[in-house]
Amino acid sequence: MGSSGNVNWKLDDHPKLPKGKTIGLIVLDGWGESEPDQYNCIHKAPTPAMDSLKNGRPDTWRLIKAHGTAVGLPSEDDMGNSEVGHNALGAGRIYAQGAKLVDLALESGKIYEDEGFKYISESFEKGTVHLIGLLSDGGVHSRLDQVQLLLKGLAERGAKRIRVHMLTDGRDVLDGSSVGFVETLESELSELRSKGCDAQVASGGGRMYVTMDRYENDWNVVKRGWDAQVLGEAPHKFKNALEAVKKLRSEPKANDQYLPPFVIVDDNGKAVGPVVDGDAVVTFNFRADRMVMLAKALENEDFDKFDRVRVPKIRYAGMLQYDGELKLPSHYLVSPPLIDRTSGEYLARNGVRTFACSETVKFGHVTFFWNGNRSGYFNEKLEKYVEIQSDCGISFNEQPKMKALEIAEKARDAILSGNFDQVRVNLPNGDMVGHTGDLDATVVACEAADVAVRMMIDAIEKVGGIYVVTADHGNAEDMVKRDKAGKPALDKEGKLQILTSHTLKPVPIAIGGPGLSAGVRFRQDLDTPGLANVAATVMNLHGFVAPPDYEPSLIEVVDK
Repeated sequence: MGSSGNVNWKLDDHPKLPKGKTIGLIVLDGWGESEPDQYNCIHKAPTPAMDSLKNGRPDTWRLIKAHGTAVGLPSEDDMGNSEVGHNALGAGRIYAQGAKLVDLALESGKIYEDEGFKYISESFEKGTVHLIGLLSDGGVHSRLDQVQLLLKGLAERGAKRIRVHMLTDGRDVLDGSSVGFVETLESELSELRSKGCDAQVASGGGRMYVTMDRYENDWNVVKRGWDAQVLGEAPHKFKNALEAVKKLRSEPKANDQYLPPFVIVDDNGKAVGPVVDGDAVVTFNFRADRMVMLAKALENEDFDKFDRVRVPKIRYAGMLQYDGELKLPSHYLVSPPLIDRTSGEYLARNGVRTFACSETVKFGHVTFFWNGNRSGYFNEKLEKYVEIQSDCGISFNEQPKMKALEIAEKARDAILSGNFDQVRVNLPNGDMVGHTGDLDATVVACEAADVAVRMMIDAIEKVGGIYVVTADHGNAEDMVKRDKAGKPALDKEGKLQILTSHTLKPVPIAIGGPGLSAGVRFRQDLDTPGLANVAATVMNLHGFVAPPDYEPSLIEVVDK
């Protein structure tokens, strides 16, 4: 696996920094920097390891951007996420990502000219076009305004029958916002119907319970979606989507993330939108990780993860291609960013031995996303990737320590073995537990991640190595929605509005260890650097000069 073309892979030696130092590269998921208060779970948690880095040498700890344009997203109002964050960390350059890619394709009309749209349009005359995805304006997995534009574009270009299979959010946006999103969608569909297009919602459910699992953690989630979307079967049946969401949300402890699957039925009780032979299906999420499993069920003939019961012959396209190495799906509406010459490939081609590890929910981030949306190794002889199975069937706040200790132990052993030059991990705790909105559990999660950091730093110190500790985006540092004045916001009933999404906060980066050469410090002349600057930094610490088109290194060497 790797980039093709005529590339000079040989990296120049750094004039002042030696090779041969073991580097421990730690990514804390969902760990931003914010004002200390009772809603900052990182501040509330005992985090002596991270505190010691922050309070150590001032020129070896700083903040970097992890959202908006720094990671290829359209605006500074766009939260970062783990996928674009790890893309930037590994690629060393900034690529148009997710929402921005789709925005450009919709604005230019290119989306309607490319092969993917032409492919699904073959079903317009006699079949139904099914849109499956997250109904949200969070901008992390999907965006409602893009769905609205796509619906109009489909109808204007000849789609006669459209069915939407919506998944409610409550994770990247406030819980309860689903009602407003459904109202907006229904208004759009009503307008299409007035123009002669048979367009309506066919099914739905909450994203964490229906369809949007990832890394093959729980195939039952995908099966619930398949049953509702493809087979038209679900335990709950309603006449319209607004009624469905309001009724299901009225149940005790209900929330948008975990709404049970439902289907919309006609006056005879028959599902209005099962997928049948000759139909087209579009998964409209632009983010890959929570669409891959459904894509496999829709596209793979030898699929065996659950009984699909009926496998219609369809034309399927993703909004993007979700896995470039697996070519999944084989058809897509918007071409993905071509991320070539990643730092991982450069280092592998220059003899750097790499160990990468995380648990299931973030394993793809330190491998697939880090390596430019590519599966597999660059060089099997030099690389080893280890996945630790995540807890299955429970919410992450029930076991907030997750697998931090196990990840740290694997990393420690890899560091002490002397078999690797770079040991790279992702510690998911702050993000995955932060998403549950459970503040007490998130405090425990942050403490567990800090313990893991200490274990790896201790190992680095034993081998005379260098550590680089950073994060991919914010989450656990601010877990309450705030008003314009920055004060905690209350809902109409006077209750505190807990924030379960990522944030716009910067993230820390720290370097150190006995192998760090004297005179190495963070530069002060870079204007708002971001995650993409980390790749060149790490290359320097490995003793190499980064490629000239990489974002500049964060470090300089000052003669003493």
